[in-house]
Amino acid sequence: MKIISIDPGYERLGIAVLEKISKKQEVLIFSECFKTSAKLPHHERLALIGNRIKEIIKKYKPEVLVTEKLFFSGNQKTAMLVSEARGVILYTGSSLGLKIFEYTPNEVKIAITGYGRSEKRQMIDMVRKLIVVTSKTKSDDEFDAIAIGLTHFATHR
Repeated sequence: MKIISIDPGYERLGIAVLEKISKKQEVLIFSECFKTSAKLPHHERLALIGNRIKEIIKKYKPEVLVTEKLFFSGNQKTAMLVSEARGVILYTGSSLGLKIFEYTPNEVKIAITGYGRSEKRQMIDMVRKLIVVTSKTKSDDEFDAIAIGLTHFATHR
């Protein structure tokens, strides 16, 4: 099974394509931190997000799109912008026929580290132990996307 996994964001999105090639082996095919410029109008940034996701889906042909459910306790303006970007992500995947799955940050932390209050460093360290990550993978957003994808493989049969 091949999936595209996205850590939703407005300025930065973590995107990963992973494939489960056996019961116990997952492979990272692609990852990036996709950025949009704050100098662009809001609607153009959303269009860039949708277009980039569409490009990746068409190139790698995943069957499933996995993303993180949003949890915000702070800035409501940021929450709205990320929610709109997330809407573009869900629409793009759905319109291209992908099955959609969503996981909370707590579910991802439990699946990856076994502890729902794991720190970012613990998550990154465990992702590196669970799957071969290229040296090009540097962004926290990429590691989050990979973790979300691994969560799907661990919890969805």
